[in-house]
Amino acid sequence: VGSGSAVSLSRQVQGTGGSSAVSKCSAAARGYIQDRFLRLLAGRRRRRAPLIHRGYYIRARAVDHCVQDFLLKTQSLPRTQILSLGAGFDSLYFRLKDMGLLHHTVVYEVDFPNVACQKATLIKRMKELSALVGDTEGEGLGAITFSGEDYKLLGVDLSELSELERTLEEAGLNNEIPTLFIAEVVLTYMENTRSDALIQWAAEHFPRACFLLYEQAHPEDAFGRVMQQHFSQLGCALRSLARYPDCEAQQRRFLGKGWTECSVMDMNEFFTCCIPKDEQQRVQTLEPFDEYEEWHLKCSHYFVLAASKGMEPSWTPLLPSVTVPRHAGPVGLAGSVPAAVCARLSGIPGLRRYGHHSVLIKPGVILTTGGFGEENGQHCRMRNFHVLRKRAGCWKAVCVTQNIPDKRWGERLYHTVSCLSDTLALVVGGRTSPSSAGLGTLWLKFPKTCNASDPDDVSVELVSLQPAAEAAASRWRHSTTEMTFKGEQYLFVYGGRSALEPVLGDWYFLHTPELSYTAIAVEGPVPESRHSHSACSWEGGVLIAGGLGAAEQPLGSVFLLRELEHGFQWQTIETHPPLVPRYSHTAHVHEGKLLLVGGVWFHASSVPGITVIDLMTGLCLDYVINVEHLEWPLMLHNHSSVFLPNEKELLVIGGGGNCFSFGTHLNPEPVVLSLSSILISH
Repeated sequence: VGSGSAVSLSRQVQGTGGSSAVSKCSAAARGYIQDRFLRLLAGRRRRRAPLIHRGYYIRARAVDHCVQDFLLKTQSLPRTQILSLGAGFDSLYFRLKDMGLLHHTVVYEVDFPNVACQKATLIKRMKELSALVGDTEGEGLGAITFSGEDYKLLGVDLSELSELERTLEEAGLNNEIPTLFIAEVVLTYMENTRSDALIQWAAEHFPRACFLLYEQAHPEDAFGRVMQQHFSQLGCALRSLARYPDCEAQQRRFLGKGWTECSVMDMNEFFTCCIPKDEQQRVQTLEPFDEYEEWHLKCSHYFVLAASKGMEPSWTPLLPSVTVPRHAGPVGLAGSVPAAVCARLSGIPGLRRYGHHSVLIKPGVILTTGGFGEENGQHCRMRNFHVLRKRAGCWKAVCVTQNIPDKRWGERLYHTVSCLSDTLALVVGGRTSPSSAGLGTLWLKFPKTCNASDPDDVSVELVSLQPAAEAAASRWRHSTTEMTFKGEQYLFVYGGRSALEPVLGDWYFLHTPELSYTAIAVEGPVPESRHSHSACSWEGGVLIAGGLGAAEQPLGSVFLLRELEHGFQWQTIETHPPLVPRYSHTAHVHEGKLLLVGGVWFHASSVPGITVIDLMTGLCLDYVINVEHLEWPLMLHNHSSVFLPNEKELLVIGGGGNCFSFGTHLNPEPVVLSLSSILISH
C-alpha cells in the first residue's frame, strides 16, 4: 500500500472508531450499559436508534464477559496485563480501575498515533479521567503518548508489527506474564497477511495468553452483502471476510497460528447462552422495539472468539439459560428454486417496501397495502395502494391513491388484509410506531371492474367491532385467516403483539360478513404465544407455523386448528426432520403441502429458502433459492408473497429492512420463484 492510500485508509478506519464511541455512549445514556466514562471520551453526543443500542450492548457484553473471565482466572497471580489493539476512545481501563479490578494488571492500549494523541489530550484535560490514572511518567516519549503506573497509551500502526513490538517492549510489556489481547472490529481492516502475522506473533511470543476477537462473518448472503458494501463505501473494506467467512474458518485460523484452544459463537448464541434470563428481559424492555429481524440478522453476522494457550480455556459460558440447538453442519438441502426478476414490474418504486401485505383479490389481480418503503425518492410509511393485474401473461402495476380523512389509517405496518369477496377486503390491526396502539379495522371496497389499467379508487371505510372483539384489532404481526365452522364463514385472528404485550397467544373468531365476535370452544394443547408466524386455511381449519416466541426466540412448531363437531381442537403436526425454527416468513398450502417462504432463523450458515412440509407424512424438505440471475441481494423477510397455483409460481413483493447501521435495504423489484420442479403431483 502506498503511504498516501495508507493514510486515507487509516482516516476511514478512525472514522468507524469515532462513530462506534458515539453509539456506545448513546446506549449507555439509555441504560443498556453502565459506563459513566463513555460520555467523557466520546466527544459528540447523538441519540441512536434502539436497534443500534442493542447492537452495541451485545458487543460490550461480549468483551466484558471475556475480560471478567480473564481477570477472575488470574486473580491469584502477582501480575497480568491486557493489550487492547485498536482501542480507539474505549473506556475499558477507566471502568476496570473504577471497579477496583486492576490491583495487579497493567492495561496497554494501541491505536493510530493521532488517535492516541487525541485520547491522551482528553485524559489530561478531564480531571475525572486523569485522577484515576494517577501519577504519570515520561509521557510523550516517541510513540508512548500517555503513561501511568497501570495504563499505557501507544500510538502505533498495528500493521507495522516490528514497530509495534519495539514500542510495547519500550513501554514495559512483559512476555512472561499472562496477557489478554483484545481486538474489537480491528483486524478485519488490515491486510490478511498482516493480521495473520499479528495473531501468530501473539501466540509465539506469549506463553500464557488469551485472545479475544469480535468481528463480522457471513459475507455471502443478502445481509452480508449489504454490510460489506457499507464498509467499502466508507473506504475501509472488511478484508478478512473473503478468507475467513465464518466462525469455523476463524477457529481454524487461530488454531493454525499457534493457539491451542479456541471457541467461537455468533451473537445470537452468545445472547441466548451467556446472558442471564433476567438481564435479557431487562434489555428487551428498555425501549419500544420492533426490529427483531434486523437484530437477529445483525447478531448472526458478528461473532466473539476466545483463543488461549498456556492457560485454561478462556471461554466459560454461563449455564445456558436456554439451550440453542446447534445444528450440526448446514441444513440438508433437497434442491434449489430459481428466482427471476418479474420484468414488467421493475422500476415501480411503490413496490419497494417491507411490513406490507399483498392479497389476491381475484384470479390475476393482487392488492398491496401499507408497509414502509420508498415514495418520491423518500423512505416513509406507505400511504398508497398498488393493484397488480396479469394480462396476456404479463403483470402490470398501478398506484391507487386513497382518501382517508384520518391519515394514520393509511400508514400501517404489519397488518393483515383478508379478501371476503372480489369487491370486499378487511384490514385488521397494524401499527404506525412500536409504541402506538394497534390501528383497528377497516373495509376496503373495490368495484367489480377494478383492474390495473384503469383502477377506480379503492374506497376505505372504518369498521367498529363489538367491544368484546376490539382487542382483536389492536395488534400487529398477527395473522387473520379465513375458515369455516358448521358451514359458516369466519375470520380467525391469532397471536401477534401489541404496545403493551410483546407477544400474544390469544385468538378471536369473527363471523363474516358482519364481524360479530363468536365464542367457539377450542380444546387441545394451546400453542405458545407468538408473533410473525404464518397462518393458512386448510380443510376448513387453520395451519399455524413458526413465529417468534416470548423470549424473542424463533419457534419451530406447526399446529393445525381442526374442526370438530362442537368446536375446534389444536393438534401438533410433527415434522421430520424437525422444522428449523423461523419467523417473518410467508406461507401457502398447495395439494396437501405447506410451503414456507423465507424468514429469519438462527442458523447462520445459510438463509431460509423454501421449506415444503407434506401435511400427510410430516416430511420436511428445505430448498435453497438460487439468486444467480438477480443483480441485487434478495432479502426474504418482511416480504409478502402470492401463490399462483396454475403457473406453480410464487410472486414475492417487497421485503428487506433497516440493516443495522449499514442502511435500509428494500428488494428493488418483485421476484418470481418457479416451484414447478418441487411441486410435482404424486
